[in-house]
Amino acid sequence: MKSWLAQHGQAAARALGRLARAPFGTLLASIVVGVAAVLPAGGWLLLDNIERLADKAAVLPQISVFMAADASADDVAGVQKALRAKVSGVQYVPRKSTLQRIRALEGMGEVLDALPDNPFPDAFIVTPESDDAQALEALKAAFSQLPKVEHVQLDSAWVRRLNAFVTLAQTALWLLAGLLGVALVAVTFNTIRLQILTQQEEVRVSRLLGATTTFIRRPFYWFGTLQGLGGGLVAWALLWLFARALAAPAQELAGLYSLEFALHTLPPQAVLCLLASTAALGWLGAAASLWRNLAD
Repeated sequence: MKSWLAQHGQAAARALGRLARAPFGTLLASIVVGVAAVLPAGGWLLLDNIERLADKAAVLPQISVFMAADASADDVAGVQKALRAKVSGVQYVPRKSTLQRIRALEGMGEVLDALPDNPFPDAFIVTPESDDAQALEALKAAFSQLPKVEHVQLDSAWVRRLNAFVTLAQTALWLLAGLLGVALVAVTFNTIRLQILTQQEEVRVSRLLGATTTFIRRPFYWFGTLQGLGGGLVAWALLWLFARALAAPAQELAGLYSLEFALHTLPPQAVLCLLASTAALGWLGAAASLWRNLAD
């Protein structure tokens, strides 16, 4: 085990030396990898902040329950009791109150006076505790079965739109991450190919001295991994700079809607995931290039 760790330590040191001997090329490669990685990571961060802002701004959807015109006071009381058994947020709106509010609108008094009876039914405004679309539809179906209930209206269009947007954005981010992952592998593939071409003499001498294929390939694996890790660090730095630059405008925008909101950067778990992903893609690009350009 100690020998294995020592061999990997030597290979990593050799790879670091090669990167250090070409600082400009190493920086450019890291920037290319970082820019490619920052797009899906930044999209995920933006989506996460949008979801948190929506949670702060969103108002729970409401369900309007309208009674039949011939519903008696006992019917209304029975429905109110049934509604409160399922949801705590129930507001009763008597038909007389609705008539008075509509009559107060300009030009509506004469229209209502021409009608023989009050055309508005008793109603309830129900505020569910959850905004889950399936749960809301289940409540709507249950309320529709109550006696003397004429119509149930569910105001959940914004919930469906938000869910559809989040699903679309997540799918687009996964596709973008996949495409850019292929691009990162291709960049590392080409870099390792150039490394192999410039070190052909060293590889030939190592083989003459009896070095195994694993020993020869190991520094190249570390080169690709470290290059990917450097690109991940660049992506992290760019995301941090973007978040700092957008923090004040985002807070000002939230203030216009009377919301307290602070733009979040990547949490530690996401940073580790980003670095591990770029390092793994660098290793994969190196493995593909070695398989293609450095035969046994």
